Amino acid sequence: MPTATVSTPFRSSGIVTLTTDFGLVDPFVGVLKGRILQRFRDARIVDLTHAVTPHRPAEAGFWLGRSFEYFPAGTVHVAVVDPGVGGTRSIAVLEAEGHLFLAPDNGLLSGVVDRLAAEPVIRLLDLELLPRLGIRPPSSTFHGRDIFAPISAEVASGRLPPDQLGPAGAQLVSGPSARPRLEPGQATGVVMTIDHFGNLLTNLDAALLADIADPVVRAGGRDMPLQRTYSDARPGEYVALINSFGVLEIARTEMSAAAGLGLEPGAPVVVQGRGRCSATRSG
Repeated sequence: MPTATVSTPFRSSGIVTLTTDFGLVDPFVGVLKGRILQRFRDARIVDLTHAVTPHRPAEAGFWLGRSFEYFPAGTVHVAVVDPGVGGTRSIAVLEAEGHLFLAPDNGLLSGVVDRLAAEPVIRLLDLELLPRLGIRPPSSTFHGRDIFAPISAEVASGRLPPDQLGPAGAQLVSGPSARPRLEPGQATGVVMTIDHFGNLLTNLDAALLADIADPVVRAGGRDMPLQRTYSDARPGEYVALINSFGVLEIARTEMSAAAGLGLEPGAPVVVQGRGRCSATRSG
C-alpha cells in the first residue's frame, strides 16, 4: 500500500499507452489513436492491450498496475474499460511516480493504487475543461474517442498540466475486492486474467507465498506443486509457477490451462502448505 507522498512530479515524455476492451475487429482503437494524433501529431502511442475481457475493469487495472513501471516517467496511461459509459460515473486522474493515469472511476485504478510505492494525487476530471479546450460535447457511448483521447493528447503534449484537470484530494470508487485472503499457512486468491496461451494469472504475488512451506496450489479441483518453470512439467501436465510479473500462474504445458480446467476470471485459487492440505482433506 502507498506510504509516502507522490515521489516524482509529472513531466510529459510524449508517450501515451492504451489499455481497453475494444478488441481489434472494429475501428475503435484506430479512431482512438487518430483522435490523439489530431491534437498531438508527435505522440508516441503504445498499445498495452486491447484484449481485456469486456466489461472487466479489474482486469485492466491488474495489467496496468503491473506494466506501467516498464515505461519512462512522463507517460500518460489511458485505460478505457467502461461499462457505465454515458452514465453518472466520473473520470479519474491519478498522478504518481512520475506517471499519469486516466480511467473511468469504476474501480479500474484500484489495481494501480495497490502497486504504488508512493501516495498518488487523485483528481476527478473537470468536464468544464472540454469546451474551453475546443472539445465538442461527447457522445453517450464513446468517451474514449470524445474525452479520454483529446485530454490525453493535451496532457502528453505538455499543453495541459495535471493540476488543471481538477482539484486534488478526490477519492476513487472501489471496485470488487481483488485482494487475497491470508491465513497462517494459506493464501486464497482468484484468477485475474487469462493470457493468449490459456495460462491463468492470479492476484497472488510471490511475496504472499514466501512463508508457506512446501506449497501446493489448488484450482479447478486439482492440486499442483509450485514449480520453477514450464519445463518442470511434461507436455499436457499442469504446472503452477511464479511468472515474469511476479504473480502465481497456472499453466498447462503446450496446452491451455483455462480450457483444461474450465476456469474463468474470478475462479478461486488456494495455496497451502502440503501438511495443511493433507489435514484439510482428512477433515
